[in-house]
Amino acid sequence: MSKHLLTAFFLLATPLAMAQTAKPAATAAPPAAASPSVVLHTSQGDITLQLLGDKSPKSVANFLRYVHEGFYAGTVFHRVIPGYLIQGGLYTKELQPRRTHSPVQSEADNGLSNQRGTVAVARGADPNSGTSQFFINLVDDRRLDYVGNQSGLTWGYAVFGKVVKGMDVVDKIANLPTRGQGPFAADVPNPPVIIESVNVVGEATPAASSSTTSASGSTSTKSP
Repeated sequence: MSKHLLTAFFLLATPLAMAQTAKPAATAAPPAAASPSVVLHTSQGDITLQLLGDKSPKSVANFLRYVHEGFYAGTVFHRVIPGYLIQGGLYTKELQPRRTHSPVQSEADNGLSNQRGTVAVARGADPNSGTSQFFINLVDDRRLDYVGNQSGLTWGYAVFGKVVKGMDVVDKIANLPTRGQGPFAADVPNPPVIIESVNVVGEATPAASSSTTSASGSTSTKSP
């Protein structure tokens, strides 16, 4: 991955970080063995994730909070780069951001690597700025792993799950044509890839969130 792509990743996630003023939430950790499976029902097919609560308890608890609130229903994968990642979890199909909870503390130093099919917390330059956004790695990319706490570049990205079914759907999404749209200069899938609903396996699908209020200032920052 080029320095340009990594920089773009920071910039595209940064508007959300700018909109948050609260410190990282002290999210209660689930039991060490908590590794539920979650299904993303998308307009391109289903993707099943196994969450890794033993290694990333705060990240998993944060993700499940949004799942149980129905937050992800109606959001899209807004960023698709073949050979790199697909990213989503904040914007509606009109590319309006939803209001999120306070950021979650980074767990990038949990020993998990950003390998193909893993799911990680998207964030801005601040390692502790991640909220609802996540990305799925399309390739093994150790350059996204934790190296040290010197800066956002060395901190890496916290892996909290992996795709156990539907990687073919992920690859299909990755190969869709893209365009610039709304606040993004490029990489927006065309047609839109909508997350229609998300549920924990064995649980009922939660009602879609009624919170569609945009986070203040989120659309004002443009990518280069």
